[in-house]
Amino acid sequence: MRVSVIGAGLGGLCLAQGLRGAGIDVDVYERDPAITARFQGYRLVLSPTGFEALHGCLPSRWHPLLDAIVDDTRVERLILDTQLNKVGELGPARSGLVVDRHVLRHLLLTGLDVHTGAALTGYDVLDGKDGKDGEAAKVQAHFAQGASPAPADLLVGADGVNSAVRALLTPQTVPTDTGVRFVIGRTPMTEQFAALSHAWGAKIAGDGVSLLLGAMRFGIPPKQAAEELAPEVRLPDTGDYVRWAMILPPNSSLGEETPQQAVLSRIQGWHPDLRALIEQADTDNSTLLSIRVVEPRERWARGPVTLLGDAIHATSPTGGNGANTALRDADLLRRSLIPAAAGSRSLLDAVGDYETQMLEYGAEAVRFSLEALPAYVAKP
Repeated sequence: MRVSVIGAGLGGLCLAQGLRGAGIDVDVYERDPAITARFQGYRLVLSPTGFEALHGCLPSRWHPLLDAIVDDTRVERLILDTQLNKVGELGPARSGLVVDRHVLRHLLLTGLDVHTGAALTGYDVLDGKDGKDGEAAKVQAHFAQGASPAPADLLVGADGVNSAVRALLTPQTVPTDTGVRFVIGRTPMTEQFAALSHAWGAKIAGDGVSLLLGAMRFGIPPKQAAEELAPEVRLPDTGDYVRWAMILPPNSSLGEETPQQAVLSRIQGWHPDLRALIEQADTDNSTLLSIRVVEPRERWARGPVTLLGDAIHATSPTGGNGANTALRDADLLRRSLIPAAAGSRSLLDAVGDYETQMLEYGAEAVRFSLEALPAYVAKP
């Protein structure tokens, strides 16, 4: 069996690692011109389900390294005013594991064959088996810029909210813009900012905006951890930092301001530590983002093409479940394909079972994230 994965995000790479470990041939195709073409280095919180999925897809020899690069965290989820005084609560305290996306992505890239500069333009189903005799239709992906077509038994669209695969497979399923905009960035951790620990996980509510803070700490620096625990893995030399995100009024734009300037112009008179946090931010890696979601709707006809992660169930980041749901997809699809690769069941049946489960919990993840969104948006 050969699988083509479109998209080198966390979900697609996790799937590729899991298939590789199961002895299934897999190629990853990424439209970006290089793996490091875009900064993808903000912290994320792993749920037990997401962490278990990672463990399932990664080689067991890397499990100690994965354990070393995550950090336990517990946050109170307070609502603070602009002077960092408590004025309310968002809900019960939350515990979890935090990991740096950039570091995790490098771990997931290890040993994989990733074709960059490969923008999907279409695919062809080459023959039409019905799956009853254990065979499945073949599929061939086509790419821009004269890249060679890629034949496979299964094509997996893991190419994000703007998925080219989804646009062809289920064109009626399109992203919905919530209208919410936010600026996100990060600042190296210092003693001054470590003292803001009561604000980790909090919403700092201002005039029409809110600021969210989170800490990324490493017990062992990732590069050192890899050298000691898995020398074949090369991880970036990333240090501790504070991830911050400012949610802006609906449909905001930056105009002529940089992301950093946009935040600073909206926090005049705020606590000096908060202003210092933004002033000392890594300006090259802060950006304005929109919150768009993709809600799974009508089931597409079964065949040798499927979807994973944000390509089919993009969530609002306020749900804290986007990456975790993509990782869950990867592990579920991995486990579904192993018996198909062994010839003990039809590939189409295996993919169909994956889709049935994925579409149900994926839709629930989107609903949950949208229900959580209003609590984080500041009232004007």
